[in-house]
Amino acid sequence: MTPQTGLTSEVLQTTERWLERAVIGLNLCPFAKAVHVKGQIHYALSWSQDTADVLDDLADAMHELLAHSPEKRDTTLLIVPDAFPDFWDFHGLVQRAERLLRALRLDGVLQIASFHPQFEFADAPAGDMAHYTNRAPYPILHLLREDSMDRAVAAYPDAGLIYERNIARLRELGTVGWHVLDVAAPPPTEQDAP
Repeated sequence: MTPQTGLTSEVLQTTERWLERAVIGLNLCPFAKAVHVKGQIHYALSWSQDTADVLDDLADAMHELLAHSPEKRDTTLLIVPDAFPDFWDFHGLVQRAERLLRALRLDGVLQIASFHPQFEFADAPAGDMAHYTNRAPYPILHLLREDSMDRAVAAYPDAGLIYERNIARLRELGTVGWHVLDVAAPPPTEQDAP
């Protein structure tokens, strides 16, 4: 089923707002601003609710990313707005996505980062702001080029400390500060219902 154009636009605008206000605005990823400003981020949508179809869309996104030069398309965000509302179901998808990456012999070429509205790290207590480092308005599989990441990390002082700095920044911000950013997906309307 193809969604309405307005819904597609809303998902893309919400995702870009999250990227600009949270990821770049809070400097959670110091490498994101440059690719955003240069227009090197590709936003892809998978409207499927079926895991196999989402994985097919992911394989297509991987091949499309590699078909472009990094100067034109350095990274891809595959947004899955209609599936995996439960984080642990999404976690299962991420595991299958990693297996797909290896099956396509693209490990070492691409890597996958994952984001979800209810993202949780297994080693952080419930309610910890650490989870928000990977919280996004929708389930997202982020495709990154290994070469680009290696260059970015090599050029960034203390890249290994990014995660710890992010946790400290988010704990200082707190849930109230996070909600002020207005980066959550809008609630579904009646017309969005199937």
